[in-house]
Amino acid sequence: MFRDNARDGADNVVSREKDFFGMKLYVGNLSYDTSEDELRDAFAAYGDVASAKIITDRDTGRSKGFGFVEFNDDDSARKAMSAMNGADLRGRALTVNEARPQAERPRGGMGGGREKSGSGSGYRGGNRY
Repeated sequence: MFRDNARDGADNVVSREKDFFGMKLYVGNLSYDTSEDELRDAFAAYGDVASAKIITDRDTGRSKGFGFVEFNDDDSARKAMSAMNGADLRGRALTVNEARPQAERPRGGMGGGREKSGSGSGYRGGNRY
């Protein structure tokens, strides 16, 4: 059950989210026209950017207006967070803070949130004659 986690010697669950050395920042209120290169360049002034990712809609490919920037060290990330929160990028005031771990979601299957009991069609029995 601990596919995404490991246990350390003290029998504590350790998240693999921190396998890289630095800090991940959430960047919100991005213009839909902002590219990942622009995002990286805007944050590169504060330190070594490990990655910059803009989240897009799975169906349309259009930006959802937020993304993530990962720094190789925490100090650079903290400087960038302080400087860039509220800063203007493409005419929009950015929201920048430390990213929270992604919530675990059920994998696979056909979802839809439909309640299984008492919904839908199907033969429900009854007196046929």
